[in-house]
Amino acid sequence: MQNRREFLSTLGTAAGAVVAARLGLALPVQRPARLERIGLQLRTVRTLMAADVERTLADVAAIGYREVEFEGYFGRTPRQVRAALAAAGLDAPSSLVALPATDAEWKRTLDDARAVGHGWVVVALAGAPLKNGVADWERIAARLNRLGAAARRRGLRVAYHNHGFELARQGTSIPYDLLLRATDRAKVDFEMDVYSVTRAGGDPVAYFVAHAGRFPLVHLADVSPPPGREMREVGKGTIDFAALLKQRNLAGASHLFVEHDEARSPLASARASYRYLAGLEL
Repeated sequence: MQNRREFLSTLGTAAGAVVAARLGLALPVQRPARLERIGLQLRTVRTLMAADVERTLADVAAIGYREVEFEGYFGRTPRQVRAALAAAGLDAPSSLVALPATDAEWKRTLDDARAVGHGWVVVALAGAPLKNGVADWERIAARLNRLGAAARRRGLRVAYHNHGFELARQGTSIPYDLLLRATDRAKVDFEMDVYSVTRAGGDPVAYFVAHAGRFPLVHLADVSPPPGREMREVGKGTIDFAALLKQRNLAGASHLFVEHDEARSPLASARASYRYLAGLEL
């Protein structure tokens, strides 16, 4: 049932339509929204980046991408990376790194991020599920809170990037849920890998609803039907991206990065995903 406010709003809209029709006036058309900025995770084109950073960034920009996310700097210094981005007309809001082993390593990572111009440093676990179960995940959550506090002092944000194993139940807990609960939202954001969450049996939109505003960064790749469940270009699999991206504001998603780790033709793959997303009516 509608509440009073919804009823009055509906009544007002209907009355407005009647009046407009009688006066021969046209009501303003609600145009569907489109994505304004689409990014690319540079792992998608890593072989090309390893050969020629500057040319690859220019090719990525020519497709229409306006943002990129790094995962390593391909032998370039932070200053050189910043210059290459400026030459291509690209922004790099974030960089993906492994969980640092020491505070000194984290300080160097933050120094590099500031030099390039990132806003986020995104931490990912490189290995399989941890041996000690929930206790290990609780320690990781505490570690992320400390890393996030250090990043804030430097004017940066930390985010956690999931794979699939964080959604595998351990006892009575799902590690991804534990991380979301045990980290301080003032210190730790999340970068959702939509492909990995979906492939692991999770529902990305349900996470957006349950943890609104915690996903400023999102990775987009599609997944093929069972039994393969392989990575595909956006729009060439089973995920309903229109429904998902209509919830981007609820998620707090300000940066969307296409990714395809296994593309045979990296630029063609990046182009196909971009065209699909740019054409979406939301």
